[in-house]
Amino acid sequence: MATEQHIDESELAACVRRVLIEYFKDLDGEMPAGIYDMVVNCVERPVLDLVLYHADGNQSRAADWLGINRNTLRKKMQQHGIK
Repeated sequence: MATEQHIDESELAACVRRVLIEYFKDLDGEMPAGIYDMVVNCVERPVLDLVLYHADGNQSRAADWLGINRNTLRKKMQQHGIK
């Protein structure tokens, strides 16, 4: 079972952990649903935005940096409304 605090985790992982701890507290007894998709969608957009910015909008370069196929990048851009 995962603990609420790991000593050796990145700042990003620690931030996600803190937000999820608050999310579970805020549920106040309600059953959670779709947590994985919620977190991925919240993180994916800013990652795509920043990588595309630093790649000067070059989708092939951005896809390469992300370690994904260019078509996958385009699909994700469309899902998030990124032009």
